[in-house]
Amino acid sequence: MKLSLNFNLEEFTTSETAIRKGINNIPSDEIIANIISLCSNVLEPLEELINKQIIISSGYRSEELNSEIGGAKNSQHVEGKAADIKVKDISTEDLFQVIIESDIEYDQLIQEFDKWVHISYNEGKNRKQKLRATKDKNNKTIYTRI
Repeated sequence: MKLSLNFNLEEFTTSETAIRKGINNIPSDEIIANIISLCSNVLEPLEELINKQIIISSGYRSEELNSEIGGAKNSQHVEGKAADIKVKDISTEDLFQVIIESDIEYDQLIQEFDKWVHISYNEGKNRKQKLRATKDKNNKTIYTRI
């Protein structure tokens, strides 16, 4: 199912864990509407800005899948409002900075472990929250506000 010019539903729902564990990762129509909003308001403008394809490493997660992978209980991925993204030939930090410096509207922007950028969109309630996620010496995730 095509969601926008450059994104389709399969990119948001494909999960090796879901396949391996037999977890249903098909979103409701309401959640699909949230994913379409994320694509239209964040991902399409970003792809146009950087002129490179965005790779979604994690998009929608059913509650069962989110629990299985140890996602946050209040994860916006479960609502279809967030995606973890990467771009070939652009470092995670550079992508993070490009988004900060742009006029793209977002709710949360998290540079996570120098591996991907989490970005979310919450129609009418965007906080423009910027965070950096790292691990401490005990492997606990630490979020630092930017």
